[in-house]
Amino acid sequence: MQQAIPKIIGAVLASACVFAGSACAHGFGPRYDLPVPLWLYLTGAAAAVAVSFVVMALFVRGGLRIADYPRIDLMRSRIGRTIAHPWLLAFFRAAVMAVFILVVIAGFFGHQSPVKNIAPLMVWAIWWVGMAYVSALLGDLWALVNPLNTAFAWAEKIYFRLRSGAVLARGLRYPPALAVWPAVVFFFAFAWSELIWERSDVPANVAAVMLLYCAITWTGMFLFGREMWLRHGEVFALIFSLLARFAPTEVCKSEARREWNLRPYAVGLLVEAPLHPSMMVLIILMLATVTFDGLIETPLWVEIADDLGLRISTLPFTLTADGMRTAVYTLGLAGTALLFLSVYLACALLIARFADTSPAAGIARRQRHGALRTACLFVCTLIPIAIAYHLAHYLSFLLMAFQYLIPLASDPLGLGWDLFGTTNYFVRAGVIDARFVWYSSVIAIVIGHIAAVCLAHAMALREFSTKQAALRSQYPMLALMIGYTMVSLWIIAQPIVSSRPG
Repeated sequence: MQQAIPKIIGAVLASACVFAGSACAHGFGPRYDLPVPLWLYLTGAAAAVAVSFVVMALFVRGGLRIADYPRIDLMRSRIGRTIAHPWLLAFFRAAVMAVFILVVIAGFFGHQSPVKNIAPLMVWAIWWVGMAYVSALLGDLWALVNPLNTAFAWAEKIYFRLRSGAVLARGLRYPPALAVWPAVVFFFAFAWSELIWERSDVPANVAAVMLLYCAITWTGMFLFGREMWLRHGEVFALIFSLLARFAPTEVCKSEARREWNLRPYAVGLLVEAPLHPSMMVLIILMLATVTFDGLIETPLWVEIADDLGLRISTLPFTLTADGMRTAVYTLGLAGTALLFLSVYLACALLIARFADTSPAAGIARRQRHGALRTACLFVCTLIPIAIAYHLAHYLSFLLMAFQYLIPLASDPLGLGWDLFGTTNYFVRAGVIDARFVWYSSVIAIVIGHIAAVCLAHAMALREFSTKQAALRSQYPMLALMIGYTMVSLWIIAQPIVSSRPG
């Protein structure tokens, strides 16, 4: 679980936790002995991924293009038009803005215990974990209710009326070389604060960081324009929009009308052109972060951290115990991200090498940046894995968080209120057992990797010159998917070892 919330759920889970050498569902306390050895699960999951590749090779004849998949325009139905009505959308934006303000107020003026303040729970669990689920499984809700976007849009309208049509944003030219690199930096900082910063569960710190990010975002919008900054600098708008490419809904805008379409899952990940390298790095960082979050709760990480600590202690400067832990975890997070990026780029290089290199070979032509272009084209096919591991790692955490939200809704600042009569609600630690968590995690991870293999195969069929070239190009991707499937299942099967900073 996130380092930010252990004080919230730790007391209840501790009474039920039994950390043992037997495999148990990672991210959930109670012990669960697997009915068969772990290696059977690992090989079975790997076999399922391999079989999906064989099925694609035998029965899929051509690559799917963006225009090929079926769409149902929900705006043509009464229910769809009602949900998308401007007044209803305005109400949702205002409600989210009210919650945003409440969280900031609670952070600064409420009780500073994470157990008695709604701010840490809302930010780290309900918003970050919950919004990721909504984005991936339903659609890009964050694009509609983003309070930072809403506040600046309101400011623009007020300024327009007060200054007789004047534009608030300065409209400076956004440097093309920056691409989404600002968002990459912000996401690494966010991951660091979530996983490593030992005081990230202090309500006042949560509120202060929220306002700091607001200031950065609104400055970017003021300088370059609201839409421009949302597309390049607002990291959460980018993250949730990437996850929403997997979702079964999409919004299409044209000069004539706006469509809200229902579509098959995952087809939005079949991009027509390579993404910018900065976007590719952002997606790889997403994968590395969630994997590192699971890794640091395993006995293996304890050994790695001890070894890193010994190496750092030999350097010609002295760190406190807390400083040493922070340094070790920061190196671990950065090292995991670099490892993931290196492995993926090596895989992309092999994809280009294994494909047909004739003049008509699409992206695998002998060109200076063939491997990088290949990496940027196929990277969206990895997003189902990020979604799957997010589901596997955080499901029990989110269910527990929703229970804690019930009493906190009546007393969000921890001042002894009982607004809705739910302050004394009893939180049930066993609302979801370890067996369910384990099997749902296995299913999610296997399905996520199978989806990634199928999407990559469809992309290869579309981009390479022949079916044989496309098939050869996917051998490295298949090896990567099988390896990552086994590593992911191994991580969630490990006994939880709480060795985080703080």
